[in-house]
Amino acid sequence: MTETLRLAKRLASMISCSRSEAASYIENGYVTVDGQVVEEPGLRVLPEQQIVLLPDAKLAPVETVTILLHKPAGYDVETDPDASLKLITPENHAADDHSGIRFIKRHLAALDLTDPLGSKSSGLVVLTQDWRISRKLISDAAKIEQEFILEVTGEILPDGLLLLNQGVEVKGKQLALKASWQNENKLRFAFKGIPRNQIVKLCEKAGLRVQAMKRIRLGRVSMSSLPPGKWRYLQKDELL
Repeated sequence: MTETLRLAKRLASMISCSRSEAASYIENGYVTVDGQVVEEPGLRVLPEQQIVLLPDAKLAPVETVTILLHKPAGYDVETDPDASLKLITPENHAADDHSGIRFIKRHLAALDLTDPLGSKSSGLVVLTQDWRISRKLISDAAKIEQEFILEVTGEILPDGLLLLNQGVEVKGKQLALKASWQNENKLRFAFKGIPRNQIVKLCEKAGLRVQAMKRIRLGRVSMSSLPPGKWRYLQKDELL
């Protein structure tokens, strides 16, 4: 029977480093086995298998990442947070991601899902490993402006747009709301701290029924041209 070795031990022997350093290279996606990137230090490999440390390998700690996802309708990440992780795959990584970050499995660990969307809603969802972004988008969510496109049906009241722009009272405080027509059946809303179901009720008061909701902006980050079901990394120069 051919004896196998753990990948970390084999790599440590090859490049004369400690096993912990070898494990770090592997977990960071810098090692290939027979041409395929492998991120499991404990994988057992055969003597004849080709192990390569990629030229750009470095031992610097992996930086935390923040992921922007265009959640399609039908995925209920509000009650099932794991539903969003099913979409964060290499195949769904947006081709025009200019962050320069390579996808590795560690980017899926300890991701906080901030302000999730229900099954009927679509649009921008943020998942992050960065505690500062997590705190801002979760603890200070009421201070972050969101922008939605609502698809509506019905006949708006003569003063319906004025009614929408009067805002919503939440816990005794009148919160501002900016509403405008995008086209004949879509309204654009921008607001802070207003529950989304209140927006739906406000539209009903104005004579409209909401058929679909899509979040297109969260704070200063826009979903832009990110296709449904695709994701990208937040770039270092982007601020939420």
